[in-house]
Amino acid sequence: MWPAETRLLVGLTALWSLVGLLVLTSASWWVADREMGDAAYYLKRQLLWLLASWALFWLAIRTSLRRWLHFGALGLLVGVVLVAATLVIGSTVNGASRWLVLGPLQIQPTELVKPFVVLQGAVLFSHWRRIGLDQKLLWLAIFAGLILLILKQPNLSTASLTGLLLWLMALAAGLPLPLLLGAAGAGGLLGTASIAINTYQRLRVTSFLDPWKDAQGNGYQLVQSLLAIGSGGPFGQGFGLSTQKLQYLPIQTTDFIFAVYAEEFGFVGCLMFLLFLAAFAFVGLRVALACRSNQHRLVAIGCTALLVGQSILNIAVASGAIPTTGLPLPMVSYGGNSLLMSLFVAGLLIRCGLESSGLETARPRRRRPPAAPIG
Repeated sequence: MWPAETRLLVGLTALWSLVGLLVLTSASWWVADREMGDAAYYLKRQLLWLLASWALFWLAIRTSLRRWLHFGALGLLVGVVLVAATLVIGSTVNGASRWLVLGPLQIQPTELVKPFVVLQGAVLFSHWRRIGLDQKLLWLAIFAGLILLILKQPNLSTASLTGLLLWLMALAAGLPLPLLLGAAGAGGLLGTASIAINTYQRLRVTSFLDPWKDAQGNGYQLVQSLLAIGSGGPFGQGFGLSTQKLQYLPIQTTDFIFAVYAEEFGFVGCLMFLLFLAAFAFVGLRVALACRSNQHRLVAIGCTALLVGQSILNIAVASGAIPTTGLPLPMVSYGGNSLLMSLFVAGLLIRCGLESSGLETARPRRRRPPAAPIG
């Protein structure tokens, strides 16, 4: 029998992915019918990715966490190489080079590398006091290089999320406060420099401060998102009845899908989703506290912070609480890369819960009985 926390996490993950599929169906049918000639185009593709993602989810649960941690360094290095490759041979969309096209597949390395950031971050910070200065500087340089490469795409939102995720894991590991404050200051300066250098990021910040000043230009996305959220009222327009998704709200299947959800389910629906995230975070932190190993505890904290933190940032963007960024809503936004990452991370979190209770999902190999003597 699995512990209550792990069973609850499996149920919450299943509910999250199911509701996400329904919300995507509502948000995508009109644009899919108009652009692709098939109202179920996005739904069918997301279903295929969902099947693959759930297979990865169960693989993460059934594989020893020690093995995943062993692959953390290799996965991180491969991710750094792939992110660098997007700057050379990547596909450019809306002025950003974030995709690698391999035949019929589109790979977004910045999404796929996130679980390995968590795994290798847990390895580094859990052994911080026992490893040499050269190893510390090496891995900190690799993490910094990854963040700089992501900024170069440019992708300030994912770079900020990656830096914040590592900072929270370092804080949980008990790293010295001066080092944490220095890292926070360096991150703030780097983000400010990126905004100063990239015109489109600077325009997003200024339009965020007063989107109505240029409602048909740089503030258009946020204005339409706020109109969608405001149109939801207390109880929403009803499932499938959003009007902003028909012709007004841009990127309604990915970055601004929460605005469609808010219009259809209203304030009560938004409150329920936030309570759901709070419940997921609470159970994830209970799993982390129950872990016997510091390494496993940091993995659980990193997985919880990644899924819940990215969700909160996406909601904050749609509601105008922070400047517009390009972060998908985990298990809700359209995209196979994000879905694979989200369910893999959820599987790692559940694996932490299983190992904290001493349970192993893999069956032990049976020993063959000794052969009978001949003669």
